[in-house]
Amino acid sequence: MKAALISIGDELLIGQTINTNAAWLGKELSTIGIPVTTSWTIYDQPGDIKESLDHLMPKNQLIILTGGLGPTKDDLTKHTLTEYFNTSLEIVPEVLVRIEDFFKKRNRKMLDVNIQQAAFPVGATLLHNYHGTASGMWFEKDGCIVVSLPGVPYEMRGIMNDEVFPRLKELFETQELYHETLMTQGIGESYLAQEIEDWEDTVRADGLSLAYLPSPGIVKLRLSSKNGRIDSDKINTYFEEILKKLPKHAYSIGEKSISEILGQLLLEKNMTIGSVESCSGGTIAKELVKIAGSSRYYEGSIVAYSYKEKENILGISHEDLIKYGAVSEEIITQMAEKGRKLLGVDICVSTSGIAGPDGGLPNKPVGTVWIGVSTEKRVFKICLNFGEKRERNISMTALSALNLVRCEILGLNS
Repeated sequence: MKAALISIGDELLIGQTINTNAAWLGKELSTIGIPVTTSWTIYDQPGDIKESLDHLMPKNQLIILTGGLGPTKDDLTKHTLTEYFNTSLEIVPEVLVRIEDFFKKRNRKMLDVNIQQAAFPVGATLLHNYHGTASGMWFEKDGCIVVSLPGVPYEMRGIMNDEVFPRLKELFETQELYHETLMTQGIGESYLAQEIEDWEDTVRADGLSLAYLPSPGIVKLRLSSKNGRIDSDKINTYFEEILKKLPKHAYSIGEKSISEILGQLLLEKNMTIGSVESCSGGTIAKELVKIAGSSRYYEGSIVAYSYKEKENILGISHEDLIKYGAVSEEIITQMAEKGRKLLGVDICVSTSGIAGPDGGLPNKPVGTVWIGVSTEKRVFKICLNFGEKRERNISMTALSALNLVRCEILGLNS
């Protein structure tokens, strides 16, 4: 069975909105053994929608469209599909009641355009939306299933999980795939591949598929099995080998953030944490508080961006700042130590760097970042360089700092 995706929306084509729907659908469909072989993004125009269906229906057994089901005049998908499948729209009382209840619960006035969302193509299968007002639609023609879903990600996912996946599993005997992911930080894709070259040969010879999934600061390793979940223990065993081989970089089996893993570790060790941030501007604090329950180990942060605030808040001398510069081993050490004492925490991480795009010096180019980790026993510090992109530098500083804290607690930093 082959599937195609059609993502509808001008905002996707002009880059205003990132197409997360296609990524999620591709991943989830592959998990149940339905490969996505084609993914198109088109304007919300009747001609484009019809042309896409004409081209893709003869080549696929499943087509999923997302977007264009809203209440406004520029949402044309439902009317276009009604015409394409030669049917008509009728108000479905059951859907109308649900939409009315949706607005009542939110104490909002229901408009005429919302009533029209209860209109549904005659002959299509209704896919209930328990998360919004736009129902999904299921058409069948010439051996192809065409599913139309709202573009709002949590609504689309809800309908897929509630309605579409159960139907697909009933209709088709698909070969379920199993995927698991290992998370690594602070090692590039090519270096990682070099480190695990022999291991990679072994897992491939064992019938597993390996994929490298890089992003700034993070490389995911994904192992897949065509045998389904029966190979989950085998895959975990292989990943355990990487955790032991590369403990500084490999930090989680399963797609967990480094802040989540660090939070678990802090709880296990009964430790508290704080941060003193300059170039990362509070990004470390943001990552830490994303995790539910972080108040059990996270005390707070100090963002001391300027020389003045490093002096006034942290008590670093003006003479030291002038002598060494804020981006230096000496200053990052003081930031971590003074922050640990001021915040009253067991471990404190500090950052100071040149995020860019300006401000670089011959001996300190843009992207130079110092990170310090202070405990009662010592201050571990390291100088890294992440390149010339400001946003990337800030993000990678935060990821690296959190991982260095993890490594310090585990005694891996040297």
